[in-house]
Amino acid sequence: MASSPPGSAAGTYSDELLVEAHGSTRTMILNRPKQLNSLTSVMIEGLLRCFTAYEKDGVKLLIMKGNGRAFCAGGDVVGCVRSIENDSWKWGANFFRKEYFLNYTIANCIKPQVSLLTGIVMGGGAGVSLHGRFRVATDNTVFAMPETTLGLFPDVGASYFLSRLPWFYGEYLALTGARLDGAEMLACGLATHFVQSKRLPLLEESLKKTDTSNTFVVSGIIDKFAYHPSVKINSSFNRLEFINKCFSKRTAEEIIITIVNQWIATTIQSLKRASPTSLKITLRSIREGRTQTIGECLNREYRMVCHVLCGDFSRDFFEGSRAILVDKDRNPKWKPSRLEQVHDEAVDQYFSKIDDQQWEDLNLLHKRSCQRNIESKLRLKL
Repeated sequence: MASSPPGSAAGTYSDELLVEAHGSTRTMILNRPKQLNSLTSVMIEGLLRCFTAYEKDGVKLLIMKGNGRAFCAGGDVVGCVRSIENDSWKWGANFFRKEYFLNYTIANCIKPQVSLLTGIVMGGGAGVSLHGRFRVATDNTVFAMPETTLGLFPDVGASYFLSRLPWFYGEYLALTGARLDGAEMLACGLATHFVQSKRLPLLEESLKKTDTSNTFVVSGIIDKFAYHPSVKINSSFNRLEFINKCFSKRTAEEIIITIVNQWIATTIQSLKRASPTSLKITLRSIREGRTQTIGECLNREYRMVCHVLCGDFSRDFFEGSRAILVDKDRNPKWKPSRLEQVHDEAVDQYFSKIDDQQWEDLNLLHKRSCQRNIESKLRLKL
């Protein structure tokens, strides 16, 4: 039975976000298949209403999935950029504010969430799934955080969940935007289960019949359909020793020098395509995230994204969006164009307070209590 999110007028969110009720289970369906379910402000507001309402009522289990060939390819960057150009950077700041509040709400939701990660899972799609209790990858899942090629940085709490991956695998994924398949997601801990895509409908039907919030029971249901696939021989996860040697270096310049001496050309090309400024702020973001709570990470990322959106700091983001998403010439003109031209003082600015205090902080709670679910949600393997 499909419905609109709770508390909304009938049909308000029905085009872009569908909600199905089955007993005490609610299934939230991202419904922009032609846009690979990229998140709009309307979808974010609808999801936030859902999670807020379901925390208080009799709903016991939450399922999230995408319609079509993607779970979610990220935020609607093109729409966001156009709105900023027509209005002001504060429109974009408000978009990210809502998105990060949603990520924080999901991370602290006491009701178990099962995300069915079919197809593409990137950027904002990771934000609405990886903070949940159960993440089910499949044989057609493709995960990546490619923000450095857009002049941005992995956000939506990525500095939290990537920094907690084995060794320095998080730095590798954040800086290169490397893609992982479902088996690799399971191996590194980004996914909690792996289920063949052809068996997902059966899993979903079993979950809809569930009448409990007990995570052990829910995990047991998923386990009946899941198995542990082997990662491919050439998987980056099988190169953890090399990744650790390269991406543990203190600076982006040192990382690249080490890779040139130790590793493969494709990794170098990925780093060379990225914005030099993005590489430097991303590395610092991941490193700071290691010792911060999810709330602290999102607060800091929000301050960073506000700097990305306003003034001189916005150059690379708008240029990357133009080159990759609008004109699609894939030839962005980064400023500065070289890593050595991005000085520490410039990087510091992204982590500093901005002039308008209203936009610099999400005011999220920094309580360690929010760690209660997250640490158990990330099933990390060394």
